[in-house]
Amino acid sequence: MLQVKNINVFYGRIQVLWDLCLEVKEGEILALVGANGAGKTTLLNTISGIIRPSSGTISFLGRRIDNLPPHEIVQLGISHIPEGRRLFADMSVLENLEMGAYSRGSWKTRQKTLEEVFHLFPRLRERAGQPARTLSGGEQQMLAMGRGLMSKPKLCLIDEPSNGLAPKLVQEVFQIIRSLREQGITILLVEQNVRQTLEIADRACVLENGRIALEGCGEELLKSEHVRKAYLGL
Repeated sequence: MLQVKNINVFYGRIQVLWDLCLEVKEGEILALVGANGAGKTTLLNTISGIIRPSSGTISFLGRRIDNLPPHEIVQLGISHIPEGRRLFADMSVLENLEMGAYSRGSWKTRQKTLEEVFHLFPRLRERAGQPARTLSGGEQQMLAMGRGLMSKPKLCLIDEPSNGLAPKLVQEVFQIIRSLREQGITILLVEQNVRQTLEIADRACVLENGRIALEGCGEELLKSEHVRKAYLGL
């Protein structure tokens, strides 16, 4: 579904990603794990068009997208649920969700999609008229995920969804990610909770210093001595 081929990405003179290659297969959860500063968020921002690679290519469903602006990438079927939620704090829950359906195609079907999001996140229906800033951390994460689903994506880029959440809510978020895959949405997941991420991932890549250091199925990487020492503290 998605092919990232030999991309190099810089912030000014500082190189962050080095000849990085990555493939996401339709219908899978591909996890991207690594330490802070490894380049995980930079990769998601590059796929979604926020950052342009200095070289290399990115293709989605056979079409090259690394030269497209973010709104066109969204319209093709890629949704980016960013780290830190990035909600419109003074807008209502409903208004935040509607902002996720701003593209022409998804706006026409927004009422049907809204009902699907409310079914997935019943608490958002209860709080539809509240400003986003009044929600709890877990509810804000649900709103961020719901907003990302309003564009009816084929591929979701999800960045650190469990960050700052209580353990019970973390379990809920991971269950929701599983359910999205069951509904046919492909997931590229960046997450610091390495153990739980590898447990739900079909495949995973370990990103270190802007390069893919290891890749394999989730179970294989859970057994990897390098992963156990570097990321699981075992």
